[in-house]
Amino acid sequence: MSSVMKMNNESSGGDFILVGFSDQPKLEKMLFVVVLICYLLTLVGNASIIVVSSVDPMLHTPMYYFLTNLSFIDLCITTSIAPQLLWNLHGPAKTITRVGCAIQLYASLGLGSTECVLLAVMAYDRYAAVCRPLHYATVMHPRLCQSLVGVAWVSGFGNSLIQGTITLRLPLCGNRKIYNFICEVPTMIKLACVDIHANEVQLFMASLVLVLLPLSLILISYGYIAQAVMRIRSVQAWRKALGTCGSHLLVVSLFYMTVAAVYIHPNNSYAHSQGKFITFFYAVVIPTLNPLIYTLRNKDVKGALKRLVRKGPAIAE
Repeated sequence: MSSVMKMNNESSGGDFILVGFSDQPKLEKMLFVVVLICYLLTLVGNASIIVVSSVDPMLHTPMYYFLTNLSFIDLCITTSIAPQLLWNLHGPAKTITRVGCAIQLYASLGLGSTECVLLAVMAYDRYAAVCRPLHYATVMHPRLCQSLVGVAWVSGFGNSLIQGTITLRLPLCGNRKIYNFICEVPTMIKLACVDIHANEVQLFMASLVLVLLPLSLILISYGYIAQAVMRIRSVQAWRKALGTCGSHLLVVSLFYMTVAAVYIHPNNSYAHSQGKFITFFYAVVIPTLNPLIYTLRNKDVKGALKRLVRKGPAIAE
């Protein structure tokens, strides 16, 4: 109780209070170190993939074009959350301004929604590579790739603009305590002092479209991939398919399980229990893991990194 009163005294006029992990001071100290390490690794890992994919001609393919967009999204998601989180974990102040909260809400929702669609696009790319290898270059031509990525970005930030604006327009009647460490729709609508049933239904419907629909397309794509590989009945084909699709499947599993748990979640337990820990995993940990997953399991990326490192001394000379 005293910690909450302290936060109320330290908060300025219209600022929001991010309660976050303030009820567990020892955990806050540990999380500060974890977030700092994860943020630095996210910056280095994703920036490396973007640079290598752009510089190395061997990686100028649809797969790495999509991967570059995914890395950029992960960079932006973490940057929209980690600095504010580090500030709140390190000091006694747990506040965020209304403008900062709005920016964080729009950015995190827009980038997360874009990633949902982009992962489905990447699954279609893997389907074309495995099931239609002879026609891959024709099917995944540059203009189509750019259009698919454009659809992902437009749909993601279109959803953010609609959901975020509706959420921020809700009357709060002085409620400023957010039981999470970031501003996001499921926790923000809980602050409203009016009936939010319509908002919850709207959020659920948006989640069906932008979470479950892309996930269904991913499962369909991998269903066709599994059928194609089983027909070949070759150990080498299995290994190639696993090498081609394994990293993407792992990223999809980690991302969708956590996002679905946050946005399609029972209302009675979200705000005060598992919600913030699940959000922490998909907002901070997963962007750190993605570049590791794609580099450790990918010979092309590892080879490109080695070539880039070798070029460094030559350019310096």
